[in-house]
Amino acid sequence: MIDEIALRAPAARTKLRAASLALWLGCLGAHWWYVGRRGAAWVTAYGILCLAATRLFPVWYDNPAFFLLFIPMIDGFIESVVFCLRSDEKFDQAYNPGLGKVSRTGWPEVLHAIVATLVGAICSMFGIAMVVVYVWSAMGWLDGYVL
Repeated sequence: MIDEIALRAPAARTKLRAASLALWLGCLGAHWWYVGRRGAAWVTAYGILCLAATRLFPVWYDNPAFFLLFIPMIDGFIESVVFCLRSDEKFDQAYNPGLGKVSRTGWPEVLHAIVATLVGAICSMFGIAMVVVYVWSAMGWLDGYVL
């Protein structure tokens, strides 16, 4: 039983799976766990701590912890695009060492990069807009306006 486990080759990591994890669960560092990066536990702990801190305020979008969660979220969007557009040789060299050529980029990776760019841009603009509205409201610049 142990010999079978020791002889089994490690599973190849795919660009599309790494990019999908970065896009949808990047704020929790799921893609860091998948590709085996050091510090994945710190990113996950930071994301969970920010999510837990959002419970301290009655309105989720009026919470500084929610805005701090945008840092790993935007990183996930960027890394999703980077994973998809990285050459197959560089990806395999970095994340599939010793397995030879495993990756083969096609249309799914390209379409995923486009979706990641769109979702990332929309979420980033939302985060920036919310910070601007929060600061302007705190400074009284929006007094008299109905939001």
